[in-house]
Amino acid sequence: MGLFDKLRNELIDIIDWTDNTGDTLVWRFPRYDNEIKYGAKLVVRESQTAAFINEGKLADVFPPGTHTLQTENLPILSTLKGWKYGFQSPFKAEVYFVSMRTVTDRKWGTKNPILMRDAEFGIVRLRAFGTYALRVSDPAAFLRQVAGTEARFTVDQIEDQLRDLIVARFADALGASKIAAVDLAGNYDRLGRLLAAQIQPDFTAFGLQIVNLLVENISLPSEVEGAIDKRTSMGAIGNMQQYTQYEAATAIPAAAANPGGLAGAGAGIAVGYAMGNQMAGGLSAAQAPPLLPAAVSYFIAVDGKQAGPFAADQLTQKIAAGQLTRDTLVWKHGMSAWQKASAVADLQSLFPEVPPPLA
Repeated sequence: MGLFDKLRNELIDIIDWTDNTGDTLVWRFPRYDNEIKYGAKLVVRESQTAAFINEGKLADVFPPGTHTLQTENLPILSTLKGWKYGFQSPFKAEVYFVSMRTVTDRKWGTKNPILMRDAEFGIVRLRAFGTYALRVSDPAAFLRQVAGTEARFTVDQIEDQLRDLIVARFADALGASKIAAVDLAGNYDRLGRLLAAQIQPDFTAFGLQIVNLLVENISLPSEVEGAIDKRTSMGAIGNMQQYTQYEAATAIPAAAANPGGLAGAGAGIAVGYAMGNQMAGGLSAAQAPPLLPAAVSYFIAVDGKQAGPFAADQLTQKIAAGQLTRDTLVWKHGMSAWQKASAVADLQSLFPEVPPPLA
């Protein structure tokens, strides 16, 4: 330091700090040989605290205001120095200004996925990130535990450690919340409050306070998100058969606008409609089984008279008794006239097979 700088510092009798950085937590007032004049003015602005350190020991701490540095305003330092009757000469001490304002928009996030056991998806991997705000709540503890004797200490110098603490406690808060994976998006505020409560004791040990902590996003693996999207799509479609019919109807005008395209579109529509019916049938089958087919009964002509109707097992008995032969006339509902039993396909399996005549 040059002679001019030394003389200028000797004449300075106002000790203050104007922060224009926005991220400085502690700043040491520069003074040649750490000498401070008796009666100097200490100006501590709002959101600041000033601390005097003598020979490595924290002495007096001053709140916001303008303070005249005299024996009565420096009780601890006077005791350390042994000034029983006051002093008039310059004294040596380091003056540290501590910013008490809230530092906002600090980022946190998980470097690696966090495993979570979910009731619906089983074990899933989650990633999360958000923001938080902090402030110095105990200047003495912060100076002792964190800042030390550095001339300037910024939040960036401790941010990595704070971020690791938040991520470590996030897993605990997530497990304690018992929130299902699909419901996490609607509970970010609750998770933020749980996480802030979990992390505050760790911050207190450093003389810091969590002012606000936000969870901005929790993301699931792409595979799980894909499964959720498919389930949502199926729920939005609703009736599969009606959806297929709608898609087919909307495709017809577009196909008709293309020469020769309607025939191909018709085939595609038919296939799509059939697939829709099959899918709809498969979905409805789980709800109610189809009705069993009704047994077919036939009337037979016996001695010129109508007899029946007879079911298949009864017709077999008539064949065994010789009352029903291949030439016997038979009839059922839906037939236009009486026909020989040999001409009705449904009855062919009832008669024993007869070998063809020898050539």
